Amino acid sequence: APAPRGPVPYGQGTGFIISADGYIVTNHHVVRQADVVNVTLADGREFTAELVGSDPETEIALIKIDGEHLPTIPLGNSADIDVGAWALAIGSPFGFQHTVTAGIVSAKGRRGRAIGGRDFYADFIQTDAAINPGNSGGPLLNADGEVIGMNTAIYSLSGGYMGIGFAIPVNMITFIVDQIREKGTVTR
Repeated sequence: APAPRGPVPYGQGTGFIISADGYIVTNHHVVRQADVVNVTLADGREFTAELVGSDPETEIALIKIDGEHLPTIPLGNSADIDVGAWALAIGSPFGFQHTVTAGIVSAKGRRGRAIGGRDFYADFIQTDAAINPGNSGGPLLNADGEVIGMNTAIYSLSGGYMGIGFAIPVNMITFIVDQIREKGTVTR
């Protein structure tokens, strides 16, 4: 008889739909070890997603669900954001789905090993909008409701919110996602 198996590991993260036919952006670390990626939309519909491609160097992943006329979120321009501008983080911190937190853009162009314990190619947006485990892959929005970044990492001594969160700028996301869609990989 086969040996009994323990609980199936389960993780949770957030993503956002960028095309009406079902392309979704999330973080690489949200999907990197997943055998199956399940997507639940805000209206309760559930889908199984296909991993289109992922780039650990920028923490960006692209997944796809089969759908038509799906709700999308408008993308802004991260080059136009100003320090001090309002920022809204959307995600599922600690499993509390569809949570919105508010803060400001605290800084731009953050790099270094303090972010996620290693160096990334992205120059992160720093925000004090509350970002916690489960917010990963969710959008950081400007006051017009446009995506300016993707919530990715926090600086924390406790493992939870301490007022310093980091988001990948949307212009970097667009650059990487376009390569993944066209070639399935990223060339540097």
